[in-house]
Amino acid sequence: MPYFHAHLIKYFNLKLRIMRLLLTLSLSIVFTLGSQAQSVLGKWKTIDDETGKPKSIVEIYMKGDKLQGKIVKLFRSPEQDQDPICVECDPTDDRHKQKLIGMEIIRGMEKDGNEWEDGTILDPKTGKIYDCKLWVDEKDPQKLQVRGYVAFFFRTQTWVREN
Repeated sequence: MPYFHAHLIKYFNLKLRIMRLLLTLSLSIVFTLGSQAQSVLGKWKTIDDETGKPKSIVEIYMKGDKLQGKIVKLFRSPEQDQDPICVECDPTDDRHKQKLIGMEIIRGMEKDGNEWEDGTILDPKTGKIYDCKLWVDEKDPQKLQVRGYVAFFFRTQTWVREN
């Protein structure tokens, strides 16, 4: 009987360890997915304020300890130039006369709590550069709030996560 009892205890200890391991793995997957959903990193679809139509896909990524964003795709009508350059960019800016696809339009963002700020965003249509702030919408983590501003004047766009 003691032999059977010892094996039974080993069996239950092994089963308990396996259950703990599965629980730990499950929780880490849930927390990883949850934190990823709140991250600004990834690809985001920009929407035209006037038409409501998609304009581009911007990929947001880390470069050192700063957040950057570059255009990876443009949604253009067939009659438009499919690979345009930034003719409106300031001639002293390194993006002047560069292709929009691949262009960094978000630069130098720093994390501050749940927001990214102290960087800039370029509007390639006008060539204007604005101070910028980004944050994931608390109610819908599939939406990114992008605010460009000069002094107290600002405009906020909603970008949608691209899957």
